[in-house]
Amino acid sequence: MNIRSDLHHADLPLGHLAATARYRFVPDEGPGDPARPPPRSGLSTVGREDLPYKVELWDESRTSVEQVLAVTANGSIGYAAYYAATREFPDRYVTFRHKNRIVSRSNPPRH
Repeated sequence: MNIRSDLHHADLPLGHLAATARYRFVPDEGPGDPARPPPRSGLSTVGREDLPYKVELWDESRTSVEQVLAVTANGSIGYAAYYAATREFPDRYVTFRHKNRIVSRSNPPRH
């Protein structure tokens, strides 16, 4: 979707434009729209090679992954998700993986 303004620049002095402009969502122009990205293949995103970074939340006994919290192609985004997960689950074991290698892991003290 694109965002288009109902207000033309000539309608108001420039200083008042931002305060009074109304925006609405409108559908794209269709498949030929140059702003629309090309369609993706029908492949599932689970286990894809192009998303090698994972953030995993482990169960209390640290024997299995309870939930995959994030999957990304970018290491910086993956680490940001890992950092957020360690703050969200401070008493849990959280790992940040690149493919099968653990890049970082939270290791909170056992109570």
